[in-house]
Amino acid sequence: MKLKVGDTVMVVAGKDKGTESKIARIITSKNKVIVEGVATAKRHQRPTGQTMQGGIIDKDMPIDASNVQIVCPDCGPTKIGARHDDEGRKYRVCRKCGSDL
Repeated sequence: MKLKVGDTVMVVAGKDKGTESKIARIITSKNKVIVEGVATAKRHQRPTGQTMQGGIIDKDMPIDASNVQIVCPDCGPTKIGARHDDEGRKYRVCRKCGSDL
């Protein structure tokens, strides 16, 4: 998977289409990502311990990684390519404009 935690992505399919936010977590075994503020569901939370308060909380649910595209600062949502420098390090690059991501 070419996405990383903290990448700014845009949702390209589903009920939150067009939303731009950061990746909070990646689940590689299921090819899913959790994006902040996207696919929010209400969950009933039981109070645990003395400090935690119970009630209905909003929880971000996982969406498929194919439904998001990384956002290039120059040209917007794009696909990810790769290039190697002289020392053999691998960099992620924008497929549209060629700038580093």
